[in-house]
This record gives sequence, C-alpha cells and structure tokens, in this order.
Amino acid sequence: VDQSGAHALATTQQDFESALAQLEALVARMESGALSLEQALHAYEQGVALAQLWQRTLDLAQEPVSVFQGNMHRPLSGEEAVGASKE
Repeated sequence: VDQSGAHALATTQQDFESALAQLEALVARMESGALSLEQALHAYEQGVALAQLWQRTLDLAQEPVSVFQGNMHRPLSGEEAVGASKE
C-alpha cells in the first residue's frame, strides 16, 4: 500500500470508528429511556445514516479484496508459469 493509500485507509478506519462511537452513544441514549418519542425517532434516523455509512465503507474495502482474490484464482498464462519456475 503506497503512502496515499495508507492515509486513505487510516482515514476510513478513523471514520468507521467515529461512526461506531456515535452509534454506541445513540443506543445508550435511546436505552436510557430519557428521550422523547421525537428525539428517539431522530436518534433512530441518525443510526440508519451511520449504518449506511458503514455499508459504503465496507463495500469500498471489499473491492480491492475481491480483485486480489480474483487474481489468485485465475490460471497462470504461459509466460507467468515460465517466469515463476525460474525464481
């Protein structure tokens, strides 16, 4: 992973962890029973938005993994097979 990729990965992880902390705080407030119905609905909407953020983050993270896995399972071409046997 190059430097810009490492920075992007760290930023994504920080965003993911921040969203998780926000959701945990929302759940704690909702479980406390101290929220009005309107506040609870707003907290629920925020939780849904955070879950959507997580899904996008996971989808983006899975793309390079899928490419890597796809490359692992493809047959070697003739040149790749010859090059691999020389090493």
